[in-house]
Amino acid sequence: MNTAELASTAHAMVAKHRGLLAADESTSTILKRFNGIKLESTEEHRRAYREMLFTTPGASEFISGVILYDETIRQKTKDGVPFPAYLSKQGMIPGIKVDTGAKPLAGFPGETITEGLDGLRERLAEYYQLGARFAKWRAVIDISPTIPTHYAISANAEALARYAALCQEAGIVPIVEPEVLMDGDHPIGRCQEVTERVLQTVFDHLFAARIFLEGMVLKPNMVIAGKKSLQKSSPEQVAEATLRTLKRHVPAAVAGIAFLSGGQSPTEATLHLSLMNAAGGLPWPLTFSYGRALQDNALRAWGGTEAGFPGGQKQLYQRAKLNGLAAGGTYKPAMETAA
Repeated sequence: MNTAELASTAHAMVAKHRGLLAADESTSTILKRFNGIKLESTEEHRRAYREMLFTTPGASEFISGVILYDETIRQKTKDGVPFPAYLSKQGMIPGIKVDTGAKPLAGFPGETITEGLDGLRERLAEYYQLGARFAKWRAVIDISPTIPTHYAISANAEALARYAALCQEAGIVPIVEPEVLMDGDHPIGRCQEVTERVLQTVFDHLFAARIFLEGMVLKPNMVIAGKKSLQKSSPEQVAEATLRTLKRHVPAAVAGIAFLSGGQSPTEATLHLSLMNAAGGLPWPLTFSYGRALQDNALRAWGGTEAGFPGGQKQLYQRAKLNGLAAGGTYKPAMETAA
């Protein structure tokens, strides 16, 4: 394991005013996105869409790296340049989603375990050759009055640690993503309680697996009330609860934290990130690793046509710029209308 190289890559991923574009939607997920603009999900349409995103002029000012899907890492621009090579040349680090999805956890109704460890060592070696320098694995934790159970949290934390160890062995920075979902009707306090348990368990397992913390990036949820909760959280409450939770359970040695947007609107995700950075005095950089929160406007503006490239790219650049400002703590909602 080359710890210097891992640390260098991890710190580049969370460099000031830059964050990650999550373009790792599975074939089934991007089908839903394309259905929203009435576009057939063919391999060429998926390739063209990703090319529209990746070739956005100036994107690398605010995007440090891009998470790719297995199909996407093997695709090329219309000029024949492999996507990983194109991204690297623009100063954006190529990454790869390596889990195979969350599946029902046997014996635990309503809970899931993320799969994909079988054959992962060999897949990581291939992805490294294809140009990937970081990877992503997402664990999914749902909240209800009876879940999550200790076993589900522990099983997912162990899988995250085993994945992270294999990544670092392969010279690839692991993004460790334990996502506590915001789908329920729980108040913000319940989200904080569960997120604290999850993070503590995850770092216990990472420590046991001898993970080099300076060579990993954490991708957590923000602490927020469930979508169906009658007690809505203010942006300030979300920022305060999230920082309180992270300070209690995330070691200062971790290279950085790149939040998932997790069902928040693009503007909510941007504002919450900015408020946290404005608080200052943090031991790690806080940035973004957003999918829909960066892509939604761009997807609609693109609309599946070559003529839509400039419009889609303008929207991606604008959202990336606003999130870059949020990563420095200087974003204000008024900037949305100015954009």
